[in-house]
Amino acid sequence: MTRRRTPITGPVTAKGPSLAVFRSLAVLLSLAVLLSLAVPLSGCAGGQTKGAQVKWVSAGHLPSASAGGSPTAGSASATPGSPTPSASRDAAASCGQWGCDQQRRFDAATALVKSKPGYLGIIVRDRQTGAVWRAGTTDHVMWTSSTIKLAIATSVLERARAGEVTVDSTARQQIAAMFSTSDNDAADALWKRYGKDTMVPRFQQVYGMTGLTFVPGFPRYWGFMKCSAEDLQRLMSYVLEKLNATDRDYIMNAMRHVGTIQQWGVWAAGPAQQPGTKDGWSIESDPGGKHWCTSTVGFAGPNARYVVAVMYHLPPGSGTIDAGVQAVSDTVATVFGAPTPAPVTVPDPSTGL
Repeated sequence: MTRRRTPITGPVTAKGPSLAVFRSLAVLLSLAVLLSLAVPLSGCAGGQTKGAQVKWVSAGHLPSASAGGSPTAGSASATPGSPTPSASRDAAASCGQWGCDQQRRFDAATALVKSKPGYLGIIVRDRQTGAVWRAGTTDHVMWTSSTIKLAIATSVLERARAGEVTVDSTARQQIAAMFSTSDNDAADALWKRYGKDTMVPRFQQVYGMTGLTFVPGFPRYWGFMKCSAEDLQRLMSYVLEKLNATDRDYIMNAMRHVGTIQQWGVWAAGPAQQPGTKDGWSIESDPGGKHWCTSTVGFAGPNARYVVAVMYHLPPGSGTIDAGVQAVSDTVATVFGAPTPAPVTVPDPSTGL
């Protein structure tokens, strides 16, 4: 701010102030004005600006802890070459709903799937956001092996809850044996007692296993069926989201405490993810010859957030159960950032189904 001064005319008498006094007053006034303009920049009595407490947070993404904390307003240019907040937001957005760290794990899992011979497919569904990630042949129909036992148990428990059938202590022991050790005798008994192939339309129409089918040329029996990883994912989602809460909790607990023979597949997500699994393994006949099938369905993450299904049809003549179990488990471990090769217990080949 400047002040307009009027020129002084006429002689200066002793009664008025001198020119020097006027100049001194003008200097003091100028200093006062400058000080009054500077005061508001401090923002508060302590002199700290309000902007110093503002953190850069883009929608849906927290600032990286590895970067030494969140930058404050005004410090974005403190490090030459560092990305601006808008650039960071753009980079995060390019990774999609899952975020950049998870997308890198997905990319690694995709590369692993592509490196395996035969038909290998994995699907992961986030029950919280609805996002779905897939890699490989998730729509390829292959032998269910023992994964179909999850549908058998779900059907029996659900029908008993509705009063359609009775589940006694023997049936409950058989259901528990199917989950713990994938007991085939238990599955046989439940299949025969609760309707045989009349159970299957429920699997297809209610549980969403629309691709489920009996294998032509074989008996209409639980051990001779095919489906895709997509079908298994829908079955697991039904259990977690639509089944009676008591029956759901029972199944989840059983899948989280399987015997050693099933500690692979979704189990490879790691103990921190509290995984639950139902595995299947069998040697089957298809055009080209006999081959191994190793599959897994289950859940992982807090509150069983992620539904996971993996199916692997190994090539005839060259694939082994060991290779199948390891490939399925390593794929899951890679998705969840767990160590690979994943520690697994390979089932005795003679226990197939």
